[in-house]
Amino acid sequence: MSNSKTRSLALPVSTQVLTLVIGLSIGLIFGLGLVVSGMSNPAKVRNFLDVFGAWDPSLAFVMGGAIAVGVPGFWMIQRRLKPLLTESFELPTNCGVIDRKILPGAAAFGFGWALTGICPGPALTLLAGNGLVAVGFVGMMLLGMLVGRIIKA
Repeated sequence: MSNSKTRSLALPVSTQVLTLVIGLSIGLIFGLGLVVSGMSNPAKVRNFLDVFGAWDPSLAFVMGGAIAVGVPGFWMIQRRLKPLLTESFELPTNCGVIDRKILPGAAAFGFGWALTGICPGPALTLLAGNGLVAVGFVGMMLLGMLVGRIIKA
């Protein structure tokens, strides 16, 4: 068992339930934000990526809003000694490192996003009503994750 799983099992059940409720709430708010902003509409995303055609810059404002919320959040996290509901933070440590291991996945993500106009978060919101396209995309995304684990092992 990984260290984070061991730590979460050592927490009281009430803390684990609270963590799950908070995580679910944040996920629902994130999904709602994706739908309201148009990020779950593949045509809107493709128009954002089509800078030489019918370019739609509105998603740049969505990304700007996400950055405006995220940066202060990370700033506040870095000033805390420990999180509220667990023993320690689990933040990435190798930010900014670009090596040969990350390039194929980044290229596949970019190619898939440009080709379909769908990225992983909005793909999950599309499962609710976009039928075979969303199921196919999520299936291929999960297959890619599996292949990545096999290659990494």
